[in-house]
Amino acid sequence: MDRRLPGQVRDAIVDFLASRAEGATVGEIHTGVQMRCGGSVPASSVRSYLNLNASEVFYRVDKGFYRLRLFSSAQPARVDEAAQRQHQVGKATLILGDCLAWLSRRPPNSIHAVVTDPPFGLVEYSAEQKAKLRAKRGGVWRIPPSFDGHTRSPLPRFTVLSDTEKQSISSFFLRFGRLLYPVLVPGAHLIVASNTLFSFLLSGALSGAGFERRGEIVRLVTTLRGGDRPKNAHHEFPDISVMCRSMWEPWVVFRKPIENRVQDNLRAWGTGGLRRPSKDQPFADVIKSHTASRQERQIAPHPTLKPQAFLRKVVRAVLPMGTGVVLDPFGGSGSTLAAAEHLGYESIGIESDAQYFEMACAAIPKLAALKV
Repeated sequence: MDRRLPGQVRDAIVDFLASRAEGATVGEIHTGVQMRCGGSVPASSVRSYLNLNASEVFYRVDKGFYRLRLFSSAQPARVDEAAQRQHQVGKATLILGDCLAWLSRRPPNSIHAVVTDPPFGLVEYSAEQKAKLRAKRGGVWRIPPSFDGHTRSPLPRFTVLSDTEKQSISSFFLRFGRLLYPVLVPGAHLIVASNTLFSFLLSGALSGAGFERRGEIVRLVTTLRGGDRPKNAHHEFPDISVMCRSMWEPWVVFRKPIENRVQDNLRAWGTGGLRRPSKDQPFADVIKSHTASRQERQIAPHPTLKPQAFLRKVVRAVLPMGTGVVLDPFGGSGSTLAAAEHLGYESIGIESDAQYFEMACAAIPKLAALKV
């Protein structure tokens, strides 16, 4: 009698594909599921889960070949090294490609810090949903109405995540963390934008990859997220908010373990601490911020663009000696690279979406030149 828990086969498929960014054949997936479930799992069960969940969780790259939608790019395909593009702006290098594939080839101890804002929306950033976002028609992205004469930017849905989506986030960032770990020098800081609804998933995965949690930066910013009355019942329940109005954004702070003492690591690698704004002021974990300005959004109309005023403070802090390479593995509009370029830091960004890559190529020098 099969006493397997409901969803165990599905979770095993997700966990296996999370370790294979390039995807896998049905046969390879079946073998991986057998190992994870500790018993005999019919191949027909694996095929059924793949077929039933193909539109939500998995992407069929080719006949009998699947990958997680989390790894799908604007035009999902197997990694083609020759097709990768690279663009140089001052000390900033932007690469069109898959960050996991890039990390797997990067020499060890070659990156000194990471500042990034990952695309957590598993559905929103699929090729299908990005196409609908760009067409401003349909899809799961929220398109807020104009308010006070201003047109609001599209927002991710930020609804309750399904168990499969939670597992996919955890599996992806565990895989990401394990690939990133050897690439970073000892004492390198990793600062990642998150969300109050699932920052625990990100933190658990990065801790599992070997990084030390070093706190959390509170970005004080008011967005349109939360605070709404019950949908279609706002007149009946005028004094009720469905969830807290978001007034801040968490940026988790992790560090690769240092060698010996902090002072030893600073001398050897130039990392291990955070650069102070001034001799009399330590780098603080609460930063007053705002949404990206209209001028910034005109330069880089990315749906989750972060302001230069905030990014420059964070990017400046992660290279305590003012030297090294800052990585943004989810380049987006190039805003992190622009902040590094403004500060005179060397930086590398990886972006898998061709349209965002083109946007970033044009936006980096303009954002870097802004006075904020």
